[in-house]
Amino acid sequence: METILEVKNISKSFDDIMVFENLSLTVKKGEVVVIVGPSGCGKSTFLRCINALERIQEGEIVLDGESIDPAAKNLSRIREKIGMVFQSYDLFPHLTILQNLTLAPVKIRRTNRRDAEKEALEFLDRVGLSNKKDSYPRQLSGGQKQRVAIVRALMMHPEILLLDEITAALDPEMVREVLDVVLDLAREGRTMIVVTHEMQFARAVADRMIFMDGGRIVEEGNAAEFFDAPKTDRLRKFLHSFDYERRE
Repeated sequence: METILEVKNISKSFDDIMVFENLSLTVKKGEVVVIVGPSGCGKSTFLRCINALERIQEGEIVLDGESIDPAAKNLSRIREKIGMVFQSYDLFPHLTILQNLTLAPVKIRRTNRRDAEKEALEFLDRVGLSNKKDSYPRQLSGGQKQRVAIVRALMMHPEILLLDEITAALDPEMVREVLDVVLDLAREGRTMIVVTHEMQFARAVADRMIFMDGGRIVEEGNAAEFFDAPKTDRLRKFLHSFDYERRE
């Protein structure tokens, strides 16, 4: 598979606090990379750096052969290749679901409105929300809003999807409906980097697992060896924290 994303020895700090240093990662086209790790280890900041929402101090991030530089004149065009979904949905409350989905394609990609609406309706049907096209975000559950947020990212035809803890704000009953959408995208061969605390989901969707701690990649591998035969004590301890035995 061809390489679509190269993260080369990047470093990021906030004032005197180093988030990560000399961090490198390569992602192949069609690969699903899942990043896990304790809170505060730099996972979300790493995704934000890839999308140039945070500026790195050192290193380089290259997407499809082009360097991602927050100061570059072509940043907006490069960003169109990156879809990012946050845990907070960020839908416009005053717009209907259909209007939320067609706004960026029409305004940024200059897509014909009728074509954009047709595609939006097709996506909504795929995620089971075609009956919500005229609803407003306040009328949807958290799981429904997150599915809309994923569709909104797909409407821009990104080359890579960044999913940052997209189920963190959801009730347990709503988690499954969102994760099913992501599993379908993985089966389609979408390139994705996923940050999550949902270990069962991570195991089901990942081509490659990455464990971050203290601003560095401690361990990586395919899902089976990652979960069944971790090589480091730190990963074993982390995974053990998700195992609960019923007390008598």
